[in-house]
Amino acid sequence: MLKHFNDNEPLVAGCDEAGRGCLAGPVFAAAVILQHSFSHPWLNDSKQMKERHRYILRDVIEYKALAYAVAMSDNNEIDALNILNASFLAMHKAIDKLSVKPKLLLIDGNRFKPYKGIKHECVIKGDSIYMSIAAASVLAKTYRDEYMNDLHENYPQYNWQKNKAYPTREHKSAILLHGSTPYHRKTFRLFDEQLLLKLDD
Repeated sequence: MLKHFNDNEPLVAGCDEAGRGCLAGPVFAAAVILQHSFSHPWLNDSKQMKERHRYILRDVIEYKALAYAVAMSDNNEIDALNILNASFLAMHKAIDKLSVKPKLLLIDGNRFKPYKGIKHECVIKGDSIYMSIAAASVLAKTYRDEYMNDLHENYPQYNWQKNKAYPTREHKSAILLHGSTPYHRKTFRLFDEQLLLKLDD
């Protein structure tokens, strides 16, 4: 059961990202400060939620949160910085946009680049432990999914509407057949040799 971090500290921002393992598109990050009165039976790690529940809950989070913000690092920043540092940059951008300055950042995962003037704690699988991180995971996931759905309209052959640019066999096969796009991450392995051999059979 998810919990708040500390009842004595109301200004805790949960931070999470979405899209680190994708072959194309940006990585999105969100930062969310929840009031201690917030709770919702659907709130969980966004990957464990039904899609329609994520979008309904996003509206609830944005309405009830003390503050929230969403930001991204695009594929060019990912190629220039590497995906880990680009994820940190997206989180920093989201924190920059918060209308309320938090006193503590809860980061999903085991590493983070410190944000000047605010202490942080890294929490492995934090999106299944703390409400604020789970809320951030919902925002990051839904905003990135919407972004990839929009890109799908111009690049339907990759079916990003379904695979969201994750390295599925379908996506890798489409790259082999159609080449890459300006949104693909050039520093990522876009397909593997085994798939190439099978397609050549």
